[in-house]
Amino acid sequence: MTRLICVCSGKGGVGKTFLTANLGVALAEFGKDVAILDANLTTPNLGLHLGIPLFPVTLHDVLKGNARIHDAIYEHESGLKIIPAGLSLKDLRGVDSRDLSNALLDLIGNVEILIMDSSAGLGREALSAMESSDELIVVTNPELPSVTDALKAIKLAEQVGTRIKGIVINRVSGKSYEMSRYEIRSMLGDYEILAEIPEDRHVHHSISRRTPVVQHKPDASSSIEVKRLAAKLIGREFNYRQPWHQKIKFWR
Repeated sequence: MTRLICVCSGKGGVGKTFLTANLGVALAEFGKDVAILDANLTTPNLGLHLGIPLFPVTLHDVLKGNARIHDAIYEHESGLKIIPAGLSLKDLRGVDSRDLSNALLDLIGNVEILIMDSSAGLGREALSAMESSDELIVVTNPELPSVTDALKAIKLAEQVGTRIKGIVINRVSGKSYEMSRYEIRSMLGDYEILAEIPEDRHVHHSISRRTPVVQHKPDASSSIEVKRLAAKLIGREFNYRQPWHQKIKFWR
């Protein structure tokens, strides 16, 4: 049976799309048949993270009834499948996000895992992605506004009955002004913190090169944490041996 996972936040700019793209590639590298879908219909950019911004058929065409979902599936070099949304403003005409659940029916049983990149905020688009999913991963930064909006996303998910898989804290730098793991859990409730992805300059470089960081810099600290998260989601062991040159740098 296909696992339907929604990546959401309640706030824009926390790293949902980064996580969706890199988690998808990491799962594909573990041998999983995984697809990622851009459920951000108004400001989509999942394809940009993978270096393939323009597609002849998109999720917008599917939602308009002009194409089948399989017509909008493209394969990344990693083996990951991607279902993009259209970038043009005209793509928005005649699209209703409430049709998302029906559009996904043909995927059930045809991929092992489908990860949806939700839109920012908690509007109709985000709600449709939540309602279309079985599991929810909530992404936040270790800052009060971000955690506050993550709490709103959690409360909404609880209302619609989507199971919350856990929390991902992204862009952790260890600064004194950041909220601690304990403070975040105190605000968000007794949900598992699945990963703490560090602030990493390699992420910015990878985005500029339109290549997921897990491919661009596999040994980067952010890549390792994403791979650890991927392994956790599928019940695999992940043992990482730090390269000797990184250990030398650390000793200094």
